[in-house]
Amino acid sequence: MAREIIVLQLKNNPNYANNLEKIKHYINKLPNDAVILAPEVCLTDYDYENLDKACEFSEVALKELLSLVENQILALTLLRKIDGKVVNQAVVLHKGRVIHTQNKHKLFKLGNEHLFLEAGDGEDIKIFEVDGIKFGLLICFELRFKELWQKLEGADVILVPSQWGISRKRHLELLGNALAVVNQCYVAVANSSKADMASSSAIYAPMGGVTIDDASECIKSILDFKQIKFMRRYLNLS
Repeated sequence: MAREIIVLQLKNNPNYANNLEKIKHYINKLPNDAVILAPEVCLTDYDYENLDKACEFSEVALKELLSLVENQILALTLLRKIDGKVVNQAVVLHKGRVIHTQNKHKLFKLGNEHLFLEAGDGEDIKIFEVDGIKFGLLICFELRFKELWQKLEGADVILVPSQWGISRKRHLELLGNALAVVNQCYVAVANSSKADMASSSAIYAPMGGVTIDDASECIKSILDFKQIKFMRRYLNLS
């Protein structure tokens, strides 16, 4: 069993509609059974000066994306207003439905996220299954917390949508690779390619291999589930 996975490494545009068109372009271009991961808040960026506008656009964009995603699995994060509070919410789309949601639990205080956003309680950081694949998801800064790695033990693939700064570029690469080796799974990181962001989008394999290309908008690899089974038999960590 194998499946193609693609991480998008995008430079957000101040024009929300242009960002949406870029995502739609790749949905239409990529294989109809691919797993696609986009960077954190790739549609609106952290537009704190226009939060209401950003949240409204997120709802419009979500409806459009749901109409396009059939057999693909698409994951991204959106600024959404839930019960009157703004959250950074990861959504996973498949067959025209939202099949998993997860509010960012660990807000990045260096970026003042805590001043504008409501943190999730962390209860939704858990393994979820799509088409027989066990997924986990961590949003950017959450990658630094080892107790969250433990919550996702047993996942086949951990998705990490990010806006990770260039000054900590090496940290992103080390943590992504380490998580793949420690949890014996694939780790896919989709990071922003804005000038102040790290790029470093990558797909890490359970044996330590990596597919990475800072110059590309679209980074592809194959999820080989036999490799996961081999590693977990070869080095049984349970």
